Amino acid sequence: MPEGLAGRIALVTGASRGIGAAAALALGAAGAKVIATARTQGGLEELDDGIRAAGGPEATLAPLDLMKPDGLDQLGLEIFQRHGRLDILVHAAGMLGGLTPVAHVSPALWDRLVSVNLTSAYRLIRSFDPLLRASDRGRAMFITQTGRSEPFWGAYAATKAGMEALVRAWADEVDGSPARAILIDPGPTRTALRRQAFPGEDTSPLADPTDIAVMVVDLAARSGDPGPPTEVVRFSDWRGAPAAA
Repeated sequence: MPEGLAGRIALVTGASRGIGAAAALALGAAGAKVIATARTQGGLEELDDGIRAAGGPEATLAPLDLMKPDGLDQLGLEIFQRHGRLDILVHAAGMLGGLTPVAHVSPALWDRLVSVNLTSAYRLIRSFDPLLRASDRGRAMFITQTGRSEPFWGAYAATKAGMEALVRAWADEVDGSPARAILIDPGPTRTALRRQAFPGEDTSPLADPTDIAVMVVDLAARSGDPGPPTEVVRFSDWRGAPAAA
């Protein structure tokens, strides 16, 4: 793992499984002070055990349901009072909602998808914008799937496209500050969401969440020229070529 994350403050959503858990573990192992959020307390406790076993600092566990996002405001206040800044944000939480014709998506499912995949990103930006600006190198990373708008993926694709548009607009607004936004497209990855979409798929050729986590740590550790306000990083392009910090 790259050096340079000791003492950095990192918030990870969806941290109890998949890419979120792998990213939180890798950030903690690299020395970051991880604040981990997810709905599952047991998964968060397992993550904390893993970080400490890897020699990282004890994680702060914040059980949180993104369907009830008011908790993000309270979490933002607590991070401000304790640390005064946020150096790394990894928004890995998300839901597929099944593969359904657009005309068959129920209003209840639509509302859930919008809440988890889109509104949560807005609430994170709203709560943590000043804390990311207060960092000397704030990096906000949003896990997405760029360019997917295939049959039966309409609701998922719409919410992810909305998130990407939101992140790009916010990134331009913070240009000139130390904060930068990064849209991460992991591509086909061995996650529960992928299994839901493609049951029975041979997963051996797919990337593992731990591979994506290495990329997250590399991007978080980069210093120097912060680059464009919004950077899109695809794992297929990054693979095998981590940048030096």
